[in-house]
Parts: sequence; structure tokens; C-alpha cells
Amino acid sequence: MAPTAPSPASVRAAASPRCCSRSRPRSSAGRVAALPADGRGDGASTAASYKELGLYSLKKRIEDAVVRVETTASSALEMEEARRIRQEEVLRGRNLWDNPAKSHETLSALADAIRVVDHLKDLRYKAEEAKLISQLSEMDVINVELFKQAYKTSVDATEFLDRYQMYKLLKGPYDKEGACIIVTAGSEGAASELWAERIFCMYSSWARKQGCKDGLVEKITSTSGRVWTAAIEIESEYMFGTLTGEKGTHRMIYPSVDNAGTYEATSARVDIIPLFLDRPVNLHLDENDLEISPSPSDHKRRDHRNSAVRVQHIRTGVTAESSGERSYFANKMKAISRLKAKLLVISRELRSSNLKTIKRQTVEELYSRETRRYKFGPQKLVHDLNTGLQLSELNSVLDGDIDPFIRGRIVSRLG
Repeated sequence: MAPTAPSPASVRAAASPRCCSRSRPRSSAGRVAALPADGRGDGASTAASYKELGLYSLKKRIEDAVVRVETTASSALEMEEARRIRQEEVLRGRNLWDNPAKSHETLSALADAIRVVDHLKDLRYKAEEAKLISQLSEMDVINVELFKQAYKTSVDATEFLDRYQMYKLLKGPYDKEGACIIVTAGSEGAASELWAERIFCMYSSWARKQGCKDGLVEKITSTSGRVWTAAIEIESEYMFGTLTGEKGTHRMIYPSVDNAGTYEATSARVDIIPLFLDRPVNLHLDENDLEISPSPSDHKRRDHRNSAVRVQHIRTGVTAESSGERSYFANKMKAISRLKAKLLVISRELRSSNLKTIKRQTVEELYSRETRRYKFGPQKLVHDLNTGLQLSELNSVLDGDIDPFIRGRIVSRLG
């Protein structure tokens, strides 16, 4: 049955913003607490403790991570060393002042190659250390603290190689940039505003779990006092390429409290724009093509010096806002910068280098594409329409565990 119009009361529990609270990380310390204080013991008792506490499983994970580092990191190190040498040769044969923009790009690529080479060398050293500790554990002379350190090293190595291999797939012109995540409530009133805040919490939780360097966080409220639009800037590299597949409409479907057997729906729109970390947005906009005004929630204020600013590109209808800066002028400049970034991405997606040829209806269709459905009820389900992936762990996804969708989207985009 088709979804009906939602009521705020029926979604308040599902879309509660309490999901923004920081989740407590899981710890494995309890699994080794039963061993002797010095981490040693006789052969029989130690083996029994290992089996009871699952340390054999941890040892297997350490060994798997070491094998992966030995096979993957070595070839990656050779490739990155070659890339570093190529960039150095390019710099030696170029006058940096002839083309400052191109020189900056080459210097950035060289710095990136050097950084990756250093990481991979450190990774190989730590893998050798973890391998030695794992071998000592077979002799029952292992200190549990060292074993825990080796396990943590193996986890870090696996996560680093996962990120490294995924980032190597990101080759778009803006993929290496940071990202600004903007979540805007749909047209369903209070229900969509509650849902928008829940989606915003999902991305905030994901960023924390990734250890990302997050910057400005801002929220613009509606006339009812709820979140109408919210934004978070993530200043880590490759975030735009990682998250770009998340943009679009995120729809929540849930059982109606008024009509049994029917479902209601509410939506929020997610926009991902590049956050240029060390260069300005390279796009010229004529001021006559822009409409600059206070954000809708601030229209009734007389003093706009510290209020949110909304900028609209008149021809395409694309808008951008800013509310996190200290002055009206600073918010205006930030909003224009975000608008330029949006238009750059739209131009690339529509394969049009001339903004004058982009129609407003085409942009609206681009933004209205549905990305993901979150179905509540007896059978919870998250369905990602970009990849076709379906997960039943709805609460886990809303707590920021969206990596399967992100990886699937990157792979499918390249395919």
C-alpha cells in the first residue's frame, strides 16, 4: 500500500535526535583479565585460558593481518616509491614560478606520495613486530599486554590497507578533497525535520568512528524550532570521493499509528559537496546571477549581522547556506563558496561546462533521486538503491555503520 502523509507523533521515537550521543567503544580488555597479572602461566593453564578467552581467535586474526601486510603492503610500497620518484623528477625539470597552480598540484602529489611511503614502511615494521609476538605466544612466554598490542596493530594495519585500497579507486577531480555534508528536511513538516536530524546524527557518528578531522558544524532551525538544515565539514582527505554516493533523498518508511496495515513516509535530502582544503573553488559567478538573502528561519530578524545567509543561483535554482561564521559577511562568503562547489559537481555530473545550458528542472530531478530507504516495523530493513545492497541492521546503520554502502557505491561507480 502506498505511504500516506506522516504525523510527527508517529515518527518522534524513530527519529529521536538522541542518536547523536557518543557510543561507548567496545573493549577486549575483559577477555584477558583472567590471566595472571604478569601475563604468564604454565602450559596447561595458559592454554586453557587462551581457549576460554578466545585468544586463539585473536592470534589467527593477527596472523591473517601479517600475511596481508606482507603480500599487499610490499607491492604497494614499490608502487608508491616509484610515484614519489616520478614526482621528484617532474619538479626538477620545472620552474615552479612558470605555472604556480600546476606546481602546487605536483608538490601536493609529492607530499602525498612521501606520506604514504612512510606509512607503508611503518606498517611493515609493526607487522614484523606483531608476527614475532604471535610466534612467542606458541612458546607460552607471551606477555598479555604485548599480545593486546599486537592485536591492536593488526587491526590498525587492516583498517589502513582497507582505506588505502579504497582511496586508490578514487580518481575523480575532486575525490581527494574534504567534504561538507548537508542534510535538509523534506516537505513533510515536523516529521521530516525530526528525520533530518536523525540522518545528520548518522553521519556525525560515522565521522567520529572514522577518526575524521571534523570542522565546522552548523544547524539552521525552522520556524518551529526544529532542525531544517544541518551541515558538518570534514577536513580529511578523500572524504568527498568516499561520501559522494550518499547524496540524494533518504526516505524513512514506518507503520502508521492511525491506520493499521498502512505505512507512512518522510524524507530528508543529503548533499555532499567538496571542501577544498588547500585551494580556492575555481569557478566564476556573476553577482547578477545570484540572489542573496537571510536564511528563511531568520527573515523576521532585524539585525542580520550574525544570522544565516542563503545564496541562490537564479538560473539553476541551486542554493547554499551558511550560519556558522561570526558575521553576516563571513556567512555570505562561505555560502557563495559552497554554492560554487555545488555547481562544479552538478556541471560535472551533467557533463556541461556552461552553467547557462543547465536547466532548473534537470537540477531538481538530480536532487530528487532516491538514494536509500529505511524501513521500520517488525521487519527492519535498509535498502540502498545505488548498489542494491540490503541490510537488516537498521539501528546499526543509523548509528553510523554505513561502510558497506560506501564501499559498494565506490566499486559500482568504477564498474
